[in-house]
Amino acid sequence: MSWSSISALVLRYLYLYTRNPIRMIELLFWPLVHLLVWGFLTEFLQKHTTDSFPHEITYLIGAVILWDVLFRAQQGVAIFFLEDVWSRNLLNVFAAPVTNADYLFATYIVGFMRATVTSTLLVVLSLVLYSFNIFTLSWALIPFLFNLLVFGWALGMISTALIVRWGPAAETLAWAVPFFIQPFAAVFYPLNDLPAGVQVISKSLPCTYVFEGMRSGLRDGVVPMNDLLMATGLNVVYLALAGLLFVRVMAKAREKGLLTKFASQ
Repeated sequence: MSWSSISALVLRYLYLYTRNPIRMIELLFWPLVHLLVWGFLTEFLQKHTTDSFPHEITYLIGAVILWDVLFRAQQGVAIFFLEDVWSRNLLNVFAAPVTNADYLFATYIVGFMRATVTSTLLVVLSLVLYSFNIFTLSWALIPFLFNLLVFGWALGMISTALIVRWGPAAETLAWAVPFFIQPFAAVFYPLNDLPAGVQVISKSLPCTYVFEGMRSGLRDGVVPMNDLLMATGLNVVYLALAGLLFVRVMAKAREKGLLTKFASQ
């Protein structure tokens, strides 16, 4: 890997925001809307349920914050690629001495920065508006967030590979892929409440164990290490498979000239 290539790619992405601040709307607006919707729903349910239930309802806000970390990490990889497509810069990037490792590592950094910006906003607002403090998880929050970042990067590579394989018509996958798995990821509801057949799919997703661990940590004050270990082990598998898919698709795209399809749009 070349740090100069990686830093140049990241810097180019940052210039897009400094020269056109309107792009910050996409980064901040939707997370804020989701927090307000789920936050107001939480307050409504707290007022209209029994005294034994309201504490569990606040887990919805924690789920919104953690899901956004995964989503922004995935977007960092997928949108990084699409930004070059939209600006007609894709061929310039891959004609330069930029390896797949350089490109992917730059997208990881961008995904981390996007997740940091939005999660910081959500954490502060959830504390101010709804008195929800996700830092109740203390040290366990770090491995939780890291696992979500890694899974988001893996989904981003899968999204990008599918877009390269199927062409510009598949650009919507950059936003759709995370939501394909959301119903099975136990984001807003416990794993045990899902149908037995669906649980099989849910248990194959690393993020399921993160959300389960989050709820357990907030409820009991003890984070189950089994959940963290399962999430980490599955993430290793997903990241390896996603990286292999990305490399093979990009190699085939270079061989068959598929990247020129994006330059001609």
